[in-house]
Amino acid sequence: MDTLGGARPLRLLLLLALLPPLRGQDLSVEECCDKGVEWANTNRICASLPLISESRECSMTQVQCCRSQLEKQSCSDGVEFANAREECDSHTAKNSTCEAEYFKTCCFCCLLGKAAQAQGQSCEPNPKIGYQCGIVFRTCCGKGQEGIDLSISDYAPKKEPVEISKEELDQEDPYLHDGCRGGGPCSQQCRDTGSSYVCSCFVGYQLQPDGITCEDINECITGTHNCGIGQTCVNTLGSFRCQRDTSCGTGYELTDDSRCKDIDECETGTHNCPPDFICQNTPGSFRCRPKLQCMSGFIQDALGNCIDINECLSTNMPCPAGQICINTDGSFTCQRISPSCGRGYHLNEDGTRCVDVDECSSSNQPCGEGHICINAPGNYRCECKAGYSFDVISRTCIDINECRRYPGRLCAHKCENTPGSYYCTCTMGFKLSADGRSCEDLNECESNPCSQECANVYGSYQCYCRRGFQLSDIDGISCEDIDECALPTGGHICSFRCVNIPGSFQCTCPSTGYRLAPNARNCQDIDECVAESHNCSFNETCFNIQGGFRCLSLECPENYRKSGDTVRLEKTDTIRCIKSCRPNDVSCLLDPVHTISHTVISLPTFREFTRPEEIIFLRAITPTYPANQADIIFDITEGNLRDSFDIIKRYMDGMTVGVVRQVRPIIGPFHAILKLEMNYVMGGVVSHRNIVNVHIFVSEYWF
Repeated sequence: MDTLGGARPLRLLLLLALLPPLRGQDLSVEECCDKGVEWANTNRICASLPLISESRECSMTQVQCCRSQLEKQSCSDGVEFANAREECDSHTAKNSTCEAEYFKTCCFCCLLGKAAQAQGQSCEPNPKIGYQCGIVFRTCCGKGQEGIDLSISDYAPKKEPVEISKEELDQEDPYLHDGCRGGGPCSQQCRDTGSSYVCSCFVGYQLQPDGITCEDINECITGTHNCGIGQTCVNTLGSFRCQRDTSCGTGYELTDDSRCKDIDECETGTHNCPPDFICQNTPGSFRCRPKLQCMSGFIQDALGNCIDINECLSTNMPCPAGQICINTDGSFTCQRISPSCGRGYHLNEDGTRCVDVDECSSSNQPCGEGHICINAPGNYRCECKAGYSFDVISRTCIDINECRRYPGRLCAHKCENTPGSYYCTCTMGFKLSADGRSCEDLNECESNPCSQECANVYGSYQCYCRRGFQLSDIDGISCEDIDECALPTGGHICSFRCVNIPGSFQCTCPSTGYRLAPNARNCQDIDECVAESHNCSFNETCFNIQGGFRCLSLECPENYRKSGDTVRLEKTDTIRCIKSCRPNDVSCLLDPVHTISHTVISLPTFREFTRPEEIIFLRAITPTYPANQADIIFDITEGNLRDSFDIIKRYMDGMTVGVVRQVRPIIGPFHAILKLEMNYVMGGVVSHRNIVNVHIFVSEYWF
């Protein structure tokens, strides 16, 4: 297994062994390579490889040998994993590392060789799978077969064995038939395969398409360098170097490994210190220190001279209060001062200077009453207060009446004078503004002066009432209820009765037989017959009337029967009896009365009767002007009390109609039966007669 990954490192070692000894270094190429291999075996990583020499050739050798050893170890692990697991996908190594790639490559190539052996195929791989993969393929394919050499040369085609004597073998030159003898046709490395040769390149180079020439790999372009941030990759033959992007700056120099090193100007003699100064190196610069040291009270200038310090000019006041500072050579002295102050001044507490006397702060009040004392340096003056003026006669301050002096210019409404000042007031309905002079309208409605609604007006307010109330004539604030029912038009508000309520009114209807209409003013009749709220028996017929109902039992006379079609009309109910004679009843057949109808209507009591009201229509189905000159006569035979009704004949839509009219007002309530006859006259003889009995119920009608 040592031959699997060691092919390229061995060739590199052979090449490096031919190089001349490293200049200026004590380590050989073999020692540098051994350190790289030792680090790889111990740490299994080359990223943090410590370089044992500053020589570029030794560093390259150490890194390359470490990487080659890692490749060899990873490949060997991959082959062992394939032999043990028979698969490669469960390997948990990080796929992003180069070692993981070598592991999987050798593992897959070994599985291919084992598969070829199991299928009885040849162990000679396809050259296109690569040189390294071919070696692993042949190794795993021929594992367990005797006489198989796992060296790199097994990749070449097998030759037929030739019998050579020992003497001939000893005399034959082992490199006589080597195609790579003397370097061969390759520009860098050559390997004889028996029937041909294979060219390869050193690390940092790549083989050209001609298979012979090697060209430098530009790691800066391919991105295979490891330069960090702030460094620029610079390509070199077979390798690369990292160079800083920015300069190190003044006082620093760039080393071979792109680091900034401080320049010792004192050691190199590049400083400019005078002879009386000593050079002291600092990071990135230097400092000149004078050889002569000054005594206390002196300071040294840039030329090394000692200059006296004036302590009297310092801010910490070296002398106590009341004394003056006098500078001396290297020190200072303090001398006491005694100033004399003039009128209006006095010494301060420290006795160092004169300060003004505030005459106005004394208790004896140098100015009279009504004056203001104003202090001045060394003096004072008296002035009148604001709102006062000086009277030259009495020599006192008297009040100024601003309202009289500036009439109409100080206040918007009223001005009131006060001692030394004034104030403004406003008339009723206004309030003083924030400036103390203008007046703005007062919103009296905010204090709720009205009993209901309030409207603010400029300088006042107005009360008003809601609908159904009226403003009181006494105080103009309270609201009184309006009795709508007592108004002249109150009798026409409700059809039955008006009830006053605060702010409005309500209409009511009779307790029975009526309900309030949707307009809340009229009364509507309740149809007890439709609502089935009547108490009529099964044999009786319920007839609705205004404000109630009647239970009537209407039977047909002898020789008549009910027609079965009871007509239900608005405000009327009709029951019709048709003649039904027994057989051989001649008198019945000769009787001209054909039908007897019972009709029930409810008439209201009209409060104001102005014209006749049509209430019943009797329609005849015979032509108006028949060819036989038949005539139809309508008549009221019974029940026409006080001639309140009449009947007229009218022609409507080609038919003869008898119209019963109410011609006089009716005083009710009462129940009357109006008997009507409709006779068909032919040649002066009644041939056909219909009798209509109209039951009239008169009641109060509230509408």
